[in-house]
Amino acid sequence: MILEHAVLPVVVGREDAFEAAFAQAQGLISRMPGFIDLTLSRSVETPNQYLLLVRWESVEDHDPGFRGSAEYQSWRELLHGFYDPFPVVEHFRPIVGAPEGR
Repeated sequence: MILEHAVLPVVVGREDAFEAAFAQAQGLISRMPGFIDLTLSRSVETPNQYLLLVRWESVEDHDPGFRGSAEYQSWRELLHGFYDPFPVVEHFRPIVGAPEGR
């Protein structure tokens, strides 16, 4: 399992529109091969900053899989205009985890 991590800096004042667009975009990514799940969280201290965590079966499921797909082109059209600057995406392999519900 791979964890994709991206901090999404949304242009101030566009947060509500971003959240609405993300609700649409979520359906695109969730149908992709290798997709497990995702969470989108909003910063308490910096309300225009979001944390996107996506779990994939493999890095290749994300890139080139999702990023090479027609669904990604729709994802880009929905979301990429909200970011300033453009986010950096990294992939992580879990080492240690806490049990659910703690």
